[in-house]
Amino acid sequence: MKSPSIFTKILISGCFLGTLPLISIGQGNINFFTPSPVQDNNRLIPLVATEGALYAGSMIGLNALWYKNYAHSSFHFFNDNAEWQQMDKLGHILTAYTVSRLTAALYKWSGVKDAASNAYGTALGLGYQTNIEIFDGFSSAWGFSLGDMAANTIGASLFLSQEAGWGEQRVSMKISFHPTQYSQYRPDELGDNLIQESIKDYNGQTYWVAIAIASFFPKGTKIPQWLCLDFGYGAEGMTGARTNPVTYDANGDEICFDRYRQVYCSLDVDLTKIPTNSGALKAVFGAVSFIKIPMPTLEFSQHKFKFHILYF
Repeated sequence: MKSPSIFTKILISGCFLGTLPLISIGQGNINFFTPSPVQDNNRLIPLVATEGALYAGSMIGLNALWYKNYAHSSFHFFNDNAEWQQMDKLGHILTAYTVSRLTAALYKWSGVKDAASNAYGTALGLGYQTNIEIFDGFSSAWGFSLGDMAANTIGASLFLSQEAGWGEQRVSMKISFHPTQYSQYRPDELGDNLIQESIKDYNGQTYWVAIAIASFFPKGTKIPQWLCLDFGYGAEGMTGARTNPVTYDANGDEICFDRYRQVYCSLDVDLTKIPTNSGALKAVFGAVSFIKIPMPTLEFSQHKFKFHILYF
């Protein structure tokens, strides 16, 4: 059975940016979407209060809607490193990175100095997922996963190390999704509609490392600042975590799926580097920057190459 952490973490990656419309008091002459040049408590205090409420509320809700339905136990560990071809671990990396990045951006919007904003964002990105791992540790159905915590740490560290070393994000994490055939055979596990499938079906998810090419060249390069070279990882043929349960088609015949890994290479767009004078558009670009833009893509899997004109 799949832990709820990967369901909630990918969704939570954008939730804190949703607090912006709630923090609309005392903006003075500064455009709402423009970061304050100095610490603005009229922004910072509502931000902290709203995030605190969302943090606590999501923990209480997660416990009430999920964990209370399963037996509890003493705190214990669980090794799930061999599950889902490690796709879930990449989901943890992505979410820790994205929550850290978006939360830090909110503190910078409030005028908090960069170093402090980055530290707060990283702490929240890592802390949120640590709480969920602790919940898992007290649930008899799962356990505290050291592999998940390692992935969480990698994601948060990827954000913080780049801010500390370069003052910008030259390497980012992204995700893409396309529907697959597998959910129809195990809808409870993989989803029974498109929204559920996008969250639960690892067969359709691809995780990407996006490299901003121009950021590694001297200033003035003719390479567009927004152009990225992406490397992706996916897996297919999975209807179970470690092995596939026996599955039958509509005629009652047994179906066997081969479980295999995929690697990808593709171009991409870093939306945060698209030139625009619109603060609102910059905010939107920042909120959805963890989504991979469909582009021509080269895939290697099952010992052969495939080319996709557009890969989702």
